[in-house]
Amino acid sequence: MSHQRYPEEFKIEAVKQVTEKGKTVAEVASGWGCPCTAFTPGSRSTASPKSSVSKTMVSRLELRKLRVELKRVTEERDISKKATAYFAKECG
Repeated sequence: MSHQRYPEEFKIEAVKQVTEKGKTVAEVASGWGCPCTAFTPGSRSTASPKSSVSKTMVSRLELRKLRVELKRVTEERDISKKATAYFAKECG
């Protein structure tokens, strides 16, 4: 049986529902039609329907999102540098 992978945005929104709106993981999961283990840390044996998502999980998701954004912006900067150098060489 293969596990479905959920996008980071989905997980972040689910975590916000639990931490900011005070809903339980089970409520969010049943409302979105996915298993509780889709966005709870730990193994299936430690994830209970009434457990809440820790702030550590929120921090990890935010850190991952920021790393992806940093990589994208760094690549854009590098491309801009190379284009600037190319056009400067042609004009000079």
